[in-house]
Amino acid sequence: MFVDELTIYAKAGDGGHGVVRWRHEKFRPNAGPSGGDGGNGGDVFVRAVKDLNRLSKYTGNNSFKAVAGESGTNQSQAGKNGVDMYIDIPVGSRVKDIGRNRYFELTEIGETQKILKGGSGGLGNEHFKSSTNQAPEQSTDGKKGEEGEFLIEVALMVDVGLIGFPNAGKSTLLNSLTNAQSRIGAYPFTTLEPHLGDMYGFVIADIPGLIEGAADGKGLGHKFLRHVSRTKMLMHLVSLEEADPVSSYYTIREELSKFDTSLTEREEWIILTKKDLVEQQFIDSTVEALAKTENRVLVIGQDDPESFKMLRDELVKHLQETDSANT
Repeated sequence: MFVDELTIYAKAGDGGHGVVRWRHEKFRPNAGPSGGDGGNGGDVFVRAVKDLNRLSKYTGNNSFKAVAGESGTNQSQAGKNGVDMYIDIPVGSRVKDIGRNRYFELTEIGETQKILKGGSGGLGNEHFKSSTNQAPEQSTDGKKGEEGEFLIEVALMVDVGLIGFPNAGKSTLLNSLTNAQSRIGAYPFTTLEPHLGDMYGFVIADIPGLIEGAADGKGLGHKFLRHVSRTKMLMHLVSLEEADPVSSYYTIREELSKFDTSLTEREEWIILTKKDLVEQQFIDSTVEALAKTENRVLVIGQDDPESFKMLRDELVKHLQETDSANT
């Protein structure tokens, strides 16, 4: 089961205690204080990994603790520092520190972010020696490591996002572009079921749930829009079965704009689907109206396999050229 959000508890390591110890020299059994400092507690980091299914591995145990620092020893030797804790989360995740109202985003594989600091080690008794106190019995305990709860939300990072109303034919297009054999998987989210597909190394996502009113939280809107927010380009599918396809197109655009205006500035192709169910005159007028958006407009239909092939070839070429330009 794929999990797209999870709350975890994490605690950094406590600092080790400073100690009271004495140097022992020949003929000088109490030669002076030599208590070492405690080691620092381990920090807690989150680390971005490619595994989109990583959060599901934590549902049975969502508690993480870094190692505490060791107490000091004699001969002024400090205790060992605690080992840091790394929590792997899917690349593209947003992390909210609930108690401190802080936010982190990890957008690159291997990127790390410290979310909790380990406690500092305590001081040994040699730190308290003075002209008036040659044999201090004082040391300090290590400090507690930070702790807290964190909400992790996955925002998919994909090359192409398929958007449109539920009846627009997104699943059909995804299967055609990626082939059932090369499919990455159908992941049941906590509240919705997106599908991912691999097309010559490019990831395409169909994420159901977008409806009118989505930006206001209606239906599964916020979930859907969160996952679209990291998509490099959008393919906006509009069914020609709609009574007014042009109006349907602008309805979805309005929802995107309400949620995040940058989404409407992203590269977008308009794909008119189900052309086999309407008259050519209707198709032509719809294409003419949507061409005014200055986006690329393509028309596909299940009775025309060549239209799917043409779309796939154009899309692959475009993505390869875009990748080359960005490297």
